[in-house]
Amino acid sequence: MLLKLLGGLLGAKRRAAPPGALDDRSPEEGLRNEAEALERAGRLDDALERYRAWAHLDPRAVDAWLGAGNVLADRWSIPEALEAYRAALRLRPDSPTILSGILFFSHYLTPADPATLFDLHRRYGEMMRRRHPPRAGATAVAPDPGRRIRVGYVSPNFSRHSVGYFIAPVIAAHDRRRFEVYCYYTHRLSDDATARIRASADGWRDVATASDDALDALIRDDRIDVLVDLSGHCKGNRLAVFARKPASLQVTWLGYPDTTGLDAIDVRITDGIADPAPEADARHTERLWRVDGTFLAYEPPPDSPAIGARRGGMPVVFGSFNHAAKLNEPTITLWAEILARVPESRLVLKSGLFDHAVTRDRVVECFERHGVAVERIEVEGWRADRASHLSLYGEIDIALDTYPYNGTTTTCESLWMGVPVVSRAGRVHMSRVGTSILRCAGLDELVADSDAQYVERAVALARDERRRTVLRATLRDRLRASPLLDHAGFTQRLEQCYLRCLRTGRDDDRAD
Repeated sequence: MLLKLLGGLLGAKRRAAPPGALDDRSPEEGLRNEAEALERAGRLDDALERYRAWAHLDPRAVDAWLGAGNVLADRWSIPEALEAYRAALRLRPDSPTILSGILFFSHYLTPADPATLFDLHRRYGEMMRRRHPPRAGATAVAPDPGRRIRVGYVSPNFSRHSVGYFIAPVIAAHDRRRFEVYCYYTHRLSDDATARIRASADGWRDVATASDDALDALIRDDRIDVLVDLSGHCKGNRLAVFARKPASLQVTWLGYPDTTGLDAIDVRITDGIADPAPEADARHTERLWRVDGTFLAYEPPPDSPAIGARRGGMPVVFGSFNHAAKLNEPTITLWAEILARVPESRLVLKSGLFDHAVTRDRVVECFERHGVAVERIEVEGWRADRASHLSLYGEIDIALDTYPYNGTTTTCESLWMGVPVVSRAGRVHMSRVGTSILRCAGLDELVADSDAQYVERAVALARDERRRTVLRATLRDRLRASPLLDHAGFTQRLEQCYLRCLRTGRDDDRAD
């Protein structure tokens, strides 16, 4: 596969770069500047050619391989992207940032291999133990019984981001008689959601430019008792700070569908459906704390449009608004079968990656290879306006969840907008979030345990217009009455977890 990454470079003719992109200091620097400018312009194939050419001229240029990996991921070439990241890791084997990227993108591979994923996470943990062994005189501060418990949430996504929609109601609902909430915001972006979350916090720290050592010291100075990671191995994570153990109790939750691999993180918040015992416990370095009901507290956008009515007797429209990286050929094979069994039906896909023509074309061509006429596929790109994004659900009858990496925000949004979701359940957390959400909403009949059942349930719902009409009229109220929107109740259960774990540590024998 690495040869494929380098293929076609020898003797390749260089195209003209955008104005100002060339740097004459060296051929490598010129290629780098061209590649980065082309990537910013959305010309992914041209950018990839430049990154590959740069890697050919200087095979030890780590950034050339990383740049190629980023472009390959954006153009819906995840296996090749991972090969490029692995090449970068071979050049810099002690880089936790590169290994984090490999861990993140490995979840998009099909089929998912839980054992391999766990081994990779443990490798990350071992790397971080070597880099950050326990330090003398740097013991985390024990909770002071004379004051409120201080909880610190660390995230780059206190904004109009999927994580923001789930953490905002929790920060607002914390019992201020017993808890004091600090937010460590590791991104420069500020929007209306950022302002609302900041207003709900007792302490706000803008730490986008803070070094790991500086953030570690700040958290210790703030005397945080419970430090909560909301990123896992996603971009912008600060796991290197958690590896330093600045708080008595360290927790990971929400932003990542797997273990962190860090022994320094004590607990991972989940539920019994998303991570069934005992299988899931064996694949985590953290203690799994299974919250009753669901591990999510969803906050629908306050400017949500009304649910759009669908005209009776019209061809069925399926939809998936999940990130395009979650699409894969096995899932497209199932969707093609569903479309074949529901004549005149269409499929609407929406993802920011479809703003790239090459990505859009590659996905549509995959459907064509599986016998789906191009006119039955509608592809939508990014919509910055949230109301416009949500209004697109008004054109959808049934949402099809991705597999093995289920949707989370998209599933909640879909139900909120009156669109039922058919989900395929698997063995690991990322393949069971759809099941957790749907069962929480009392929609067990929309969960499938096999590929064949997934197709059958989607087709049966497509043929049952009356059932779809009832669901469209009742799903929003059903969601309102579910634990997903019980922000106060969920936050109380989360607080109980924090308090009990502070008393007993990660080896609490709480019954699952």
